Amino acid sequence: MSHQAASGPARPAGTAPDRLLRLAMKLDAVATGAVGALALVASPALDGLLGAPLALLVPVGLFLIAYAAAIWAAGSRPAISRRAAGAAVAINLSWVIASVALVAAGPFPLTALGIAFVLAQAAAVALFADLQFLGLRQARPAAL
Repeated sequence: MSHQAASGPARPAGTAPDRLLRLAMKLDAVATGAVGALALVASPALDGLLGAPLALLVPVGLFLIAYAAAIWAAGSRPAISRRAAGAAVAINLSWVIASVALVAAGPFPLTALGIAFVLAQAAAVALFADLQFLGLRQARPAAL
């Protein structure tokens, strides 16, 4: 008798009940990586357009690319770690709070477009956190 027959049929990654969590993690990774790459590649233009200095854009871009790689890796594992998914939710919520605080405190001379960009990306990150949280609740603990 094979191991698969003894333990039941194997389910491929991305099947219910972890489908929402896996999708949310991967969408987060793609969007985060794109914003990180934009921050790095277009930072000289964004400096004037958004009012965010290069000293902010470059480290943020590097962080976002590293975070995107970590989230993609976590979302691609055969079984998504509850700890990794919970960390993604916490980091995303922290990012949202920091983004709103950045606009409210005004340490950088953000333009109107810069303020709109920071708040729009914060709203997108909040959506990812919500989807990840819902996906985490939906996924069975035994599968994670």
